[in-house]
Amino acid sequence: MPLITIIGAGPGLGLEIARAFGRKGFDVALVARDQSKLDALAEILGGEGIRARGFTADVREPDTITNAIESIRAALGPIDVLEFSPADHTLESVDALDVTMDNLQPQIDFYVGGAVTAIGAVLPEMIAAGAGTVLVTTGGGALSQTPVRGNVNIAAAGLRNWTLNLNKALADKGVYVGFVAITALIGGGRPDAEPDVIAQSYVKLYEERKDAELHYVAYDA
Repeated sequence: MPLITIIGAGPGLGLEIARAFGRKGFDVALVARDQSKLDALAEILGGEGIRARGFTADVREPDTITNAIESIRAALGPIDVLEFSPADHTLESVDALDVTMDNLQPQIDFYVGGAVTAIGAVLPEMIAAGAGTVLVTTGGGALSQTPVRGNVNIAAAGLRNWTLNLNKALADKGVYVGFVAITALIGGGRPDAEPDVIAQSYVKLYEERKDAELHYVAYDA
């Protein structure tokens, strides 16, 4: 069976992405910091007939990411789809006027550094196989003007730039890289902002392999 690995798996969007791909016949590897929470998610998916397993890693510690990916390969086989969407709400978010290198660097290390490590760990195998998909998720501030998240959005915009360049660089190697920016209060009550609805967009990107990026917008204007 094909395998999707979700970096930053949680009970909201991560679980629904796992469900959406699992229903398409994928096995699922869930990656986050808390093994007990991962086990609970894997049990939910298993009850729905989706083979899933949790692997611990901390995006802030690169070695744990590479070790988790090695463990996933050993246990479940090659990774066909990597989805990267970690979040750390303990990181300080500041207004654009208050950005300093001290509050910017942790955001860059977490989002850009984490993605570089995770994606770098799967790309060689995907390139060798001539197939594979990488989907990268950030908030909508990577594209839109939201000054209150000034430092976060610098990191998100940098990650977007690298993701789009990767997609172009890999176009003739059979590997597709897509970027998703989400402007929505996920699970906040709007039908189009529910995690299961948003997750279908990931399946569409994977199946169509056409658009390099998607700005998913669900909010009241």
